[in-house]
Amino acid sequence: MLLRPEQRTKLDADDDKQFYSFPRLVTHVDEGFIQQLTDLYRDRLQPNTRILDMMSSWVSHLPEEMQFAHVEGHGLNAEELAHNPRLNHYFVQDLNENPRLPLPDQEFDAVLNCVSVQYLQYPEAVFSEIYRVLKPGGIAIISFSNRMFYQKAIQAWRDTSEATRIELVKGYFNSVPGFTTPEVIARQSNIPAFLQWLGAGGGDPFYAVIARRQ
Repeated sequence: MLLRPEQRTKLDADDDKQFYSFPRLVTHVDEGFIQQLTDLYRDRLQPNTRILDMMSSWVSHLPEEMQFAHVEGHGLNAEELAHNPRLNHYFVQDLNENPRLPLPDQEFDAVLNCVSVQYLQYPEAVFSEIYRVLKPGGIAIISFSNRMFYQKAIQAWRDTSEATRIELVKGYFNSVPGFTTPEVIARQSNIPAFLQWLGAGGGDPFYAVIARRQ
């Protein structure tokens, strides 16, 4: 296994469903990050395809002008998902409790995960599921910044550097035979992290790790 048992632990070990039981209708990254993510989706996604937005929320950051055949949403708060206008359907499931997705094999052209990968305690199993539900040639885009609910991030994520987190996500892909070599997009902020938390300008760092099912 990629992670040791202690690396999967969280400071808040209570049920994740309880933590996410009330809706948070806010964005967790700044406008610069969101624009970069939308631009990436515009560049890498194809219209009229089937999308799985995993660990989603009330917004998916998909380009407004792009139409898709189906956008399936997944998350832990039904009210947040119900507010998301891009979702054609959604379901609620705790992936740390059950990583098996209730979805058919080779169903989606793309799987997206935005600023949520840090909460997965069994990422090897989840990335195996991402591979299973992707069509051959389908793309997976995992995006993240340096923000998180610190008490809910796993130890392997919260207690390491941003560069190491990139390597961690690459390792998640590499743990599943059949993904292409992960591609990394890294655009770091130009101000210190403590000033970002205080709301200073300069923008959230933007990271994306991308691979395809061969």
